[in-house]
Amino acid sequence: MSKGSAIIVGVGPGLGLALARTFAEDGHPVALLGRDLARLERYASTLTAEGRTAGGFQADVSDPEALRAALVQAADDLGAPEVLVYNAALLAPDTPTGPDAAQFTHALSVNVTGAMVAARTVLPLLADRRGTLLFTGGGFALDPSPERTTLSVGKAALRAYVQALHKQQRQLDSDVHVTTVTVAGVIGGEDPRFAPERLAAAYLGLHHQPREHWQAELHYA
Repeated sequence: MSKGSAIIVGVGPGLGLALARTFAEDGHPVALLGRDLARLERYASTLTAEGRTAGGFQADVSDPEALRAALVQAADDLGAPEVLVYNAALLAPDTPTGPDAAQFTHALSVNVTGAMVAARTVLPLLADRRGTLLFTGGGFALDPSPERTTLSVGKAALRAYVQALHKQQRQLDSDVHVTTVTVAGVIGGEDPRFAPERLAAAYLGLHHQPREHWQAELHYA
């Protein structure tokens, strides 16, 4: 049976690319979304040359209409999605009293609102109304940093949103698995457990997780 597409929102050279490669190797057509279309197309071309199906789609996650359009286009081009991974985040260093209102709002639009837009857009598109929605969280959701304030607030809000969405889907008895991956460590740092490929394998494991073991959060520490 052919597999639905995997849409990865927020693809850069680290975890985003590892996620795209991991789901492509699992047999999913992969849509790579981000702001740098030239880079996305290079990544997609590499995967295509390896016999995978992939495409790059430009999207600014802080622009809801542009994000919706890119998600719908990806589904049109690569087939109904089976997986959504929201991996976008604004990693700006800032303090509780640093950013002004506009900067704070922009950070939340990337870290939280974009995730909500992606979920609302993809849910009706899921193949056979079943699939997996995965969101990259962070340890700052549990232990906020005064040097990464907007990221801390964003990850805490994302965690709450995903848990609420998980509970809603359970109440609806849907076939949609919703999970946040709370990454409590430095991705790509010295600890091999946080190598992008190791992390991406954990996301794939959540997608294949039996329904009776579905969980609202994987605390990856």
